[in-house]
Amino acid sequence: MTEAQVKICGLQDVEVLKSMLRLPVDYIGLVFAPSRRQITAERASELVSLLKDWGTGKPPLAAGVFVNPDLEELGDVLSRVPLGVIQLHGSESPAFCQEVKTAFPDVQVWKALPVSADGEEKHGGPMESYAGTVDAVLLDTYDPAQAGGSGRTFAWNQVPAYRKRAQEIGVPLFVAGGLTPDNVGELLADYGPDGVDVSSGVETEGMKDIAKITAFIERVKQS
Repeated sequence: MTEAQVKICGLQDVEVLKSMLRLPVDYIGLVFAPSRRQITAERASELVSLLKDWGTGKPPLAAGVFVNPDLEELGDVLSRVPLGVIQLHGSESPAFCQEVKTAFPDVQVWKALPVSADGEEKHGGPMESYAGTVDAVLLDTYDPAQAGGSGRTFAWNQVPAYRKRAQEIGVPLFVAGGLTPDNVGELLADYGPDGVDVSSGVETEGMKDIAKITAFIERVKQS
């Protein structure tokens, strides 16, 4: 089985990222959408500049998280922050995802699909409609009050079916929502997504915790 990829999302602090420079991280997530983890383009640029000093293998790609942006907003951020991924976390249509790919051909486009607690796709689906317009799909727990970041899990027994559908359209499947160092090993061992995305699960009192980040990454890379 291929080693799962790991994304640490919602980074804001330079010192936290400096403490991660020797960890095997595949993606870091920078939130540009309204959120308590929202970051300015200026701070994001400062964080991304640290990636050139990554101490292990290939440095992670920076993923910018947006909710229902327009092309102008994306272009403005990309002119200041060299993102490797645009992660669309709202109700963006397949047609809009294609517009983004065309406008920014050197950047991956990921689409987050919200999934209810019982595993049902909410707005943004069905996954198959995004075939050819995105480079990855990310499942996150549906929250009617916000686009992601709920810190709650959904029915993981649905993951294998989603992964099969993702394989059919030729993209990897990431899972987010309620992941922690204590449960990510179970998710990977039992349900086999291609990657995992964590934010609140590696925080203590709302701040990123390097001990939890390290433990989470170790669990993923050992699974």
